[in-house]
Amino acid sequence: MSEANENVLVLVDEEGTEHSFDLLDIFEIEDNKYAVLFPLNEDCAEDEVVVMKYALDDNGEELFSDIEDDDEWERVTEAYDKLVEEYDDLDDEEEDN
Repeated sequence: MSEANENVLVLVDEEGTEHSFDLLDIFEIEDNKYAVLFPLNEDCAEDEVVVMKYALDDNGEELFSDIEDDDEWERVTEAYDKLVEEYDDLDDEEEDN
């Protein structure tokens, strides 16, 4: 796999359709990990991302799953929004220098 594609992964949905994503980041909340994925298709907005629960199985294989609990989803989106704000603040500081 080329270096440019090392963060690209393909997930298969319930209907068996493959979807390609760029893995942007993994962050942790309350001992759970979450992956921020950018869809790699023409129909997606430039700023669209997908956040999924992330784990490793007993064999070390990556597992991605939907976040189905509303309370968990709210905690995750709040944490993600804070990460985006911090990133934007760092970007602004770098532009000022």
